[in-house]
Amino acid sequence: MSKPGYRLALFATLLAAVVVLLGAYTRLTHAGLGCPDWPGCYGFLGVPMSEHKQALAESRFPEAPVEVAKGWAEMIHRYFAGALGLVILALAIKAVRLRHQPQQPLKLPLAILALVIMQAAFGMWTVTLKLWPQVVTAHLLGGFATLSLLALLTLRLCGRFAPLQVSPRLRALAAACLLLVIGQITLGGWVSSNYAAVACVDLPTCHGQWWPAMDFGKGFHLTQHIGPNYLGGQLDSEARTAIHMSHRIGALLVTLALLVLAWRLHTAHLSRLACLVLVALAAQVSLGIANVLLHLPLLVAVAHNAGGAALLLTLVLINYRLHAAAPRLRIGRQGAAIQRPLVPARLIQVGK
Repeated sequence: MSKPGYRLALFATLLAAVVVLLGAYTRLTHAGLGCPDWPGCYGFLGVPMSEHKQALAESRFPEAPVEVAKGWAEMIHRYFAGALGLVILALAIKAVRLRHQPQQPLKLPLAILALVIMQAAFGMWTVTLKLWPQVVTAHLLGGFATLSLLALLTLRLCGRFAPLQVSPRLRALAAACLLLVIGQITLGGWVSSNYAAVACVDLPTCHGQWWPAMDFGKGFHLTQHIGPNYLGGQLDSEARTAIHMSHRIGALLVTLALLVLAWRLHTAHLSRLACLVLVALAAQVSLGIANVLLHLPLLVAVAHNAGGAALLLTLVLINYRLHAAAPRLRIGRQGAAIQRPLVPARLIQVGK
């Protein structure tokens, strides 16, 4: 039976998925600076539409001419992100009120609230620091982390999944795969924030070579100074190629690891979970290949971000199922496993 707050957590998870996709759309349409200030847009609550407001806006920000389409892409993302923050606040308040109920999560909703407050700060810095790649990548990771933790909270409040008896090695493999996927999403964010997605436009080679000229030092120079406008990127071709190729190598490692995980799940008689991994993996690999061969079409690129989120949520679900607290067992006289009651002994009344 589901616990109080389950439906609200589910709604928050779906809303977070929309926010992640809107963020991807904003980045891919180069609308990250569609509004040069924060939290408003040229000093207004929305994008200035009239000629008078646009003239006033451009007098305030002469270096940033008004582009209505990009401004609305940015503001809609902010509106949805703000709505998500309010829903998460409601979840945290509800968790505090119900904190005395058994097995009611408290720390997780409060952690999500703290994370979304940090996300608001990263959203501001994304604009004020003019798309500094480190901040843009951190903002992207924060969005995926918020989505994942909300999904975990939803699973904990759902109460419909029975614990699974699996080997510690399978649990460790699933945890390692989750970390690999997080690392690959981080690389994907670095690719996006440095505009390196089309650094290679052929497969399986890059610029017709298996190992083209690359500059990993510049590509992963994390202490680059703050100041220039990073819209469109500041790195040269060899640095972007290094970032792109690192993402490809990461994709290969993730694919191999997830294929092993799917096989291990199948041998553990968890075929549904294995199929879920394979479907999510196949979709994401296909979208990644399409991005390269089709030169990053907007729809496919947004879908690739959605595929990354789906793959991450798949690993969150699998790890939750494998690590859920199993009922304690004792061995009966005939060698059969008997489940111990979870009710404390002092609460069991013995009749006469």
